[in-house]
Amino acid sequence: MKAYPNVKINLGLSILRRRPDGFHDIETLFVPYHGLRDELEILVSDAPEDRIYLEGGDWDARTDLSFRAVRMLREDFDFPAVDIRLVKHVPAGAGLGGGSADAAFALRIVNDMFALGLDDEALACYASRLGSDCAFFVYDRPMFGEGRGEILSECDIDLEDFRIELRIPEGVHVSTRDAYSKVVPREYSPGRMPLREALSLPVERWKDVMVNDFEPSVFAAWPQVGEEKRRLYDEGAVYASMSGSGSAVFGIFRK
Repeated sequence: MKAYPNVKINLGLSILRRRPDGFHDIETLFVPYHGLRDELEILVSDAPEDRIYLEGGDWDARTDLSFRAVRMLREDFDFPAVDIRLVKHVPAGAGLGGGSADAAFALRIVNDMFALGLDDEALACYASRLGSDCAFFVYDRPMFGEGRGEILSECDIDLEDFRIELRIPEGVHVSTRDAYSKVVPREYSPGRMPLREALSLPVERWKDVMVNDFEPSVFAAWPQVGEEKRRLYDEGAVYASMSGSGSAVFGIFRK
């Protein structure tokens, strides 16, 4: 079976507090973006164990999240060995969740191929063990994320009259771990609008009330990321922001 894992963007990203487990509590709205995708194919193998073939990546294939997703399901279910072919188009360190998407789509493919009977909620539980934003890609529709990003709830948002344009500055790779280390978490403070309230406003007002808390430190380290955001506004975007911990930025334009 073949699939094309898409990426996500974040509408708002508030880092509220550091948790005892070392992670952070956040609030964000995950939105799927289908203009950039990897290619993922999983087939029954004639080998005695799972194999993965990675194109376009520069890491150990056996540590790839899609391979780990299959191995994780194998701990609980008995199914034949598989060959995984993953062609990477989504760059790492861009804040788009490319690896998480690959893992979630791998879970979905194996579940369908071998009729494991897992519903979305069960698949999301597996996915959350692999990455904080991984569970979102099981649903792959706008979802409000809390906790580490794995606590998801439905969020109706209408962007039918808008188009989204994505920009990825060349040569910038932002480590999520490093990005978190440079941010001072903050609870809601006077003058800062809760994200759900901000999202309820017209899109044209988002630029005044909705923030990504990673932007100040990332822009300071890589000014070209901030310049790309400013360029989107110059080109007529009604809202522009960095996605996740960067480096990708996106603009929302009226059609």
